[in-house]
Amino acid sequence: MTEATGAEATGAGATAAEATEHARTDNSIVIDAPLELVWDITGDVEGWPRLFSEYESVEILHREGDTIRFRLTMHPDEDGTRWSWVSERTADPATHTVRSRRVETGPFAFMNIFWEFTPDPGGVRMRWVQEFHMSPRAPVDDAAMAEHINRNTRIQMELIRDRIEARARASAP
Repeated sequence: MTEATGAEATGAGATAAEATEHARTDNSIVIDAPLELVWDITGDVEGWPRLFSEYESVEILHREGDTIRFRLTMHPDEDGTRWSWVSERTADPATHTVRSRRVETGPFAFMNIFWEFTPDPGGVRMRWVQEFHMSPRAPVDDAAMAEHINRNTRIQMELIRDRIEARARASAP
């Protein structure tokens, strides 16, 4: 089960320009699997098309240390459009956290994502905090996008949980 909060005005973690107006979503799910397995599977960006149902492909553009720059392309939407953008992701293995941002922002003025993996009595709590603001030319506003992100995040997190838990059961002694 996921837990979510909707869009809310916040300045936390944003640059001065971003702090004036933006939305924030905060979703989490508990995965019954070892922390290192959850960390390794979710950190395998090349494997995301097999982990997320929405991604058709990933192209790695650059790696340096724990930072990776990559192009994500989604499966075609109902109109046949394949949305694609470049993101950059920096993992911190010591704290099991990740900070990501869209480099090619598309309909967003900005999009930042914080991933956190913490021990939980049921396994590992995977949490995604997304802070963003829609561009003035975007077809939706912050509130509508936050609603969409919350709805889709629940679907993706449940799928990721199910796939990782299946792998954990298959590799159990």
